[in-house]
Amino acid sequence: EIIPEPTKEAAAAEEKGKVKKVKEKVEKDKSKSKKKDLITNAEDRKIRKELDAADKLVDQGDYDEALKKYDALLEIFPDSPRALFGRAQAEDKVAEKWKSNEWLQTCIDTYYKVPSQKNCPKELKKQALMRAANRLTFYGKLRKAVKTMGHLNEILPGQPDILNQLGVSYLMVGNNNAAKRIFQEVLQVKPEDGFAKVHLGFILKSETKYEEAIPLLQEGIRTEEEGTIDGRFFFHLGDALYRVGEAEEAKYWYKDGADRGLFASMYQRSLYNEPKLRAQPWWTPQEGGNNFVRAVRRLEWNWEIIRDEGLANMDAEKGVFVSEEENLKNTGDWKQFTLWQRGAKQEANCNKAPETCSIISFITEATGCKRGQVKFSIMQPGTHVWPHTGPTNCRLRMHLGLVIPKNGTRLRVADDIKTWEEGKVIIFDDSFEHEVWQDADSFRLILIVDMWHPDLTDTQKKTLSPI
Repeated sequence: EIIPEPTKEAAAAEEKGKVKKVKEKVEKDKSKSKKKDLITNAEDRKIRKELDAADKLVDQGDYDEALKKYDALLEIFPDSPRALFGRAQAEDKVAEKWKSNEWLQTCIDTYYKVPSQKNCPKELKKQALMRAANRLTFYGKLRKAVKTMGHLNEILPGQPDILNQLGVSYLMVGNNNAAKRIFQEVLQVKPEDGFAKVHLGFILKSETKYEEAIPLLQEGIRTEEEGTIDGRFFFHLGDALYRVGEAEEAKYWYKDGADRGLFASMYQRSLYNEPKLRAQPWWTPQEGGNNFVRAVRRLEWNWEIIRDEGLANMDAEKGVFVSEEENLKNTGDWKQFTLWQRGAKQEANCNKAPETCSIISFITEATGCKRGQVKFSIMQPGTHVWPHTGPTNCRLRMHLGLVIPKNGTRLRVADDIKTWEEGKVIIFDDSFEHEVWQDADSFRLILIVDMWHPDLTDTQKKTLSPI
């Protein structure tokens, strides 16, 4: 077969592409070199080639050889900040490779020593302590990470990137007030900072200050700065917009999030997901498989026993039904009585509803569901629950109707609205947006039973973290 010679235009285009790649590599190398300049003091410049060579070994994944080179340099130049920092980075990579907590602690300890090295450049102090804080967070030592970032802020005060990470560290230990002050400080120094805006908006939204939160979240996302395009911010922006009556605007942001791959779809917006699970708003027992068929049969067969035990515990003086705690209610009165939470039996409550718990105990896909609950739910007339989604796609939710008024109770999942029937189970995927209206003239009582998604493997069920 004769292969035709490329045309002059094709050859020119190919050559132009090669030149472009060479230029890009040169620019990349220049940028990398400039960054290295910022962390190299006068003494380290004398051994710059050796340091760069050891760094290259780290980049190439030859961590053992890199460690030997850094150790050799530190033996001759014990005060070298860059050699010590390089060693910390190599240890860091080894910790990641072998998933070793021992190496992780070693690299953290080494990062901590870098700022104390003689004539350590400020930029190197910053990089070392920020990475130490990052590794501490990964290790679960959140308070020490806060302390590390606070110390760095004392060394280099007023730098937005340091302040932003300090704010995130405060959020991770649940100190929202301190985080709020930090992000406000960032915006005084740098009013256009998108990272600070989305995080401050997130905090204000959690305080139900929706009108203040919305513009911050919108403006922060629009910057598209690193750390701003996150499903959590789209999730809470849409939720805040719903709550101020801007449903269409909320849908716009949910769709944008879905288009960016942050959500499975505009309606399915759970954030803790497993891939390749069937996704549909409503399910039949047969679609869920034998476990669901058996569970529905058991619940419907015993529904009156379950109802009577739920009613017996409704006495306000007993105090077993408590108001929902996730701020999902718009109006009215909605209380719950939990029997299983995150796969753990609530013994004290089950002692008050022993027959129901005995019935449920045979439904192991529910009692072992670490990402679900089993609970009675009572909703009084005049209650509206905001459109919302559950946290995970790893479960399906069953509702057993116990006391259902004839008219006025509705459940919307995605685009479809249904109601309950006494003694009957309905099944839906609560990772899809759902909304409840209770406009009847008497209370509605149901039993909620979460079960593992039927497509999960046994290994996934064992290893998934509780939610």
